[in-house]
Amino acid sequence: MVRWGIIAAVAVAVVVLAAFASTSLILTEEPPDLISQIALPAGFAIDYYAEDVPGARSMALGDDGTLFVGTRGEGNVYALPDRNSDAKADRVITIADGLFQPNGVAFRNGSLYVAEVDRVIRFEGIEAHLDDPPEPVVVSDGFPDEATHGWKFIAFGPDGELYVPVGAPCNICEPPGPFFSRIMRMHPDGSNLSVYAEGVRNTVGFDWHPETGVLWFTDNGRDWLGENVPPDELNRAPEPGMHFGYPYCHGTNISDPEFGGRRSCEEFTPPAQELGPHVAALGMRFYTGSMFPEEYANQIFIAEHGSWNRAVPIGYRVTLVRLEDSQPVSYEVFAEGWLQGSSAWGRPVDVHVMPDGALLVSDDHAGSIYRISYAGEW
Repeated sequence: MVRWGIIAAVAVAVVVLAAFASTSLILTEEPPDLISQIALPAGFAIDYYAEDVPGARSMALGDDGTLFVGTRGEGNVYALPDRNSDAKADRVITIADGLFQPNGVAFRNGSLYVAEVDRVIRFEGIEAHLDDPPEPVVVSDGFPDEATHGWKFIAFGPDGELYVPVGAPCNICEPPGPFFSRIMRMHPDGSNLSVYAEGVRNTVGFDWHPETGVLWFTDNGRDWLGENVPPDELNRAPEPGMHFGYPYCHGTNISDPEFGGRRSCEEFTPPAQELGPHVAALGMRFYTGSMFPEEYANQIFIAEHGSWNRAVPIGYRVTLVRLEDSQPVSYEVFAEGWLQGSSAWGRPVDVHVMPDGALLVSDDHAGSIYRISYAGEW
């Protein structure tokens, strides 16, 4: 009963937050001419990978080509097989429901790992049992049940460890316990849980550089400090034990008015790249495919979910951070059009590079997965 009470409370909070957000942003129904709304660089095209995927958020790919998709308020986890290899999902299968904000999904050795707010579970041999999924195995159930920034993005690193973040349980506060505002990691069986990075307000996307193996992650800046401050962040964590400033410092050198006096910004690792203010940068991936032109190789795509309380909305797009020698040299728009004036009919959440080199983009507002491909000349 306690668990379902928590889920009900979260649902009410989501409704209240959405109502408040509507004072500065109008979330509209998906228009029929979706594809024509999206602007892309020359040579690129966008189409549906799947349309009826309510609340689609984080994505992970199985060994047999099944795309697994997590959600937040819906409490569902989906499987999207493409058995005929036509670059579209054959169908959308709900393999789990009634979960506590199962945002994060990761796949390893035939098993699907799903992160709820307070635990990580595992569905073994899932691709052979999409229509009759097994009961999940609990990998770890020791995470806090605080719903604020409690939804998780998870992924396996090059070291074979499962990385699991725990966001701040507030807009701005000092961490009230050993888990909050950190990126944790653990063995695939849930043992040996340890802290990898601190001072992280809320990361909902990370990836490892395909050549250096270094962890990069997005982080959402605090609210109510101003329309244009602080920026969201793209951070780089080459080793464990680094602190990225929250709640004392935001961006490169913005001291928090409440907590900044306690510690100096010079004590912390600044972001590798400042992103737009309140853009809600979520999923990110290095481009490791061969479909796009060579200039995109090992560059970073970021899904920006979009601002919720800014007078002039910003985000609602996919951006690109270009690197040279592992250092950001530009931050630019790659795909936009989900936001039309003050109305948004879509909200990108995650990006995923497919084996054929196409880039998938999930959208939890429109309930869709898009496929961005390239057919131009190199």
